[in-house]
Amino acid sequence: MDILPLLVILAQILLIDLVLAGDNAIVIGLAVARLAPEQRRKAILAGTIGATVIRILFALVAVKLLAVIGLTLAGGVLLLWVAWKTARELRQGGHEEGGEGAPPASLKGAIWKIIVADVSMSLDNVLGVAGVAREHPVVLGIGLAISVGLMALAADFVARLLTRYHWLAWVGIGIVFYVALKMIWEGWAEVAHALV
Repeated sequence: MDILPLLVILAQILLIDLVLAGDNAIVIGLAVARLAPEQRRKAILAGTIGATVIRILFALVAVKLLAVIGLTLAGGVLLLWVAWKTARELRQGGHEEGGEGAPPASLKGAIWKIIVADVSMSLDNVLGVAGVAREHPVVLGIGLAISVGLMALAADFVARLLTRYHWLAWVGIGIVFYVALKMIWEGWAEVAHALV
């Protein structure tokens, strides 16, 4: 069996997923920014493992997912909830000077946010990589695992930036809010088109 075509497919999966995953790294960074550094690593690891498993399962049934009208709309609503919850936590923590006296976020809550946000935002990634690796589920799994791992490293960097520069958290929430509204708009257009 020739390995070069499989390596080309793997490279395509990594490129597609990394290009489309920048907003995911921001969400993960926001979710773990208030955790202690050792808890931050645990949350990123557990959240990205959960998200990777779900993403691989999604990719394996991506052709069927294309037929589900309203999935993008539902994902946008879920992401809007994540943005609202994160903004609320940030505001509650911001009453003290610079948010330094805020109680730390919970590990379980951060993991849950990572998984929900990643699942709701990953539809474009999943469909893109599934189109490339249709007949190679093992390569698909390897590619997604590597790219989610790289995204987790980026998220740790983002979380450290957010801890140091608190105002960046509001920029991140704005980006997540924009992505959620975009998904809701596109999902609603999809549903409206299906109903006509």
